[in-house]
Amino acid sequence: MKCGFCGYEFDEEDANSGCVSCPLSSGCNKLKCPRCNYENPPEPALVQKIKKLLKRIGR
Repeated sequence: MKCGFCGYEFDEEDANSGCVSCPLSSGCNKLKCPRCNYENPPEPALVQKIKKLLKRIGR
């Protein structure tokens, strides 16, 4: 996934989870960029599948 603020590309597994102290933390699925801590929404499943397909093809 790509950070919407700094442009850093990272895997969702490397992202930090949303704020624990936030009142929306139980229903929030935002992921924090490991570089700048900007909260990004997760990539849709379709985008993830297309990226995996392009990696297999070699693009």
